[in-house]
Amino acid sequence: MRMLRWFCGHIRRDRVRNEVIRDRVGVAPIEEKLTQHRLRWFGHVQQRPPEAPVRNGVLERVDNVKRDRGRPKLTCDESVKRDLKDWNISKEIALDRSAWRLAINVPEP
Repeated sequence: MRMLRWFCGHIRRDRVRNEVIRDRVGVAPIEEKLTQHRLRWFGHVQQRPPEAPVRNGVLERVDNVKRDRGRPKLTCDESVKRDLKDWNISKEIALDRSAWRLAINVPEP
C-alpha cells in the first residue's frame, strides 16, 4: 500500500482509504490476491504424486498432538477448504493446470 500511495501522490496523513487508492491504480483487493496465491500453491501440491512428502506432511493433520488452550489454530487444509467453498471450485480441477489457472484467476479491475 505504501508503494501505491506514493504512486498516487498521497501519504498516510492524507487519510485516503486503501480501497480508493486500489481503485484509482487498478489493483485487485488484497484478500482476493491472498486467496489466489493460497489456491495456486494448493494446485501445485495437488499435482504432485500422492506419495510425495509435501502431500503427506502439509495437508494431513496429526491428531495425537496436544494443542494449546483457546480456539484451535486455522490449519492450511481448513483455509484451503474454505477458499474452495467460497469460490465454488472443486479439488478435482487442480489436476488440470489450464482449467485450474482459469478458475483461480483474479482479474485486475
